[in-house]
Amino acid sequence: MSAELVIKAIEEHADPLRAEHSMRFFKTAKGQYGYGDRFLGLTVPQMRTIAKAHRDLAISDLELLLMSPIHEERLVALLILVDQFGKYPEKRKQIFDFYLSHTKFVNNWDLVDLSAPRIVGIQLLHSNKSLLEKLAASDDLWEKRIAMVATATFIKDEQLMPTLQIAEKLLGDKHDLIHKAIGWMLREVGKKDEAVLEKFLKKHIKQMPRTTLRYAIERFDESKRKHYLAM
Repeated sequence: MSAELVIKAIEEHADPLRAEHSMRFFKTAKGQYGYGDRFLGLTVPQMRTIAKAHRDLAISDLELLLMSPIHEERLVALLILVDQFGKYPEKRKQIFDFYLSHTKFVNNWDLVDLSAPRIVGIQLLHSNKSLLEKLAASDDLWEKRIAMVATATFIKDEQLMPTLQIAEKLLGDKHDLIHKAIGWMLREVGKKDEAVLEKFLKKHIKQMPRTTLRYAIERFDESKRKHYLAM
């Protein structure tokens, strides 16, 4: 089993038309957040099947895949890392450290969202979470999104404060992908405790990007949504 076999399996499912659509969807034009990313046009189910068939790939081969300019190869590598992280508790620290040392290759929102909660979030669930503040303070868009989205794991465990703390630190960020990530996580907080979400909104609404607010209040009834939008 090797990275070459994974690459071959991915290439066998290449779909140029889907690849062209993916390049537009993931904003790969010059000046956009995904500039330079290359796609072969696989579906997520196809990539999950390939990852499952190569789930015991060595970390050295996973590194080769993760450093690839091909989006699907990086995504398959992350799917395998997530699987190994869950399957082998004794390897969690190694995978966690490997992930953090390769964040520059976790460089699109789908790559972050499928991996950050299930690696970073789980590893920090019952330990010191100061690493998230360091990631949130990064100049790198994707490290900031990792910090925010990783808190999804804490929310499921009824730990709501870390999400609010990271959201507060990132409210001034200029990037739309961070605005969306904050709003998404705040909405998840509201599912657990709407009063906690409303307290946060009332404190920060004047500095909150419109996109963030819309995501955060998505589950409110119409009258309450209008109330907050008017604020």
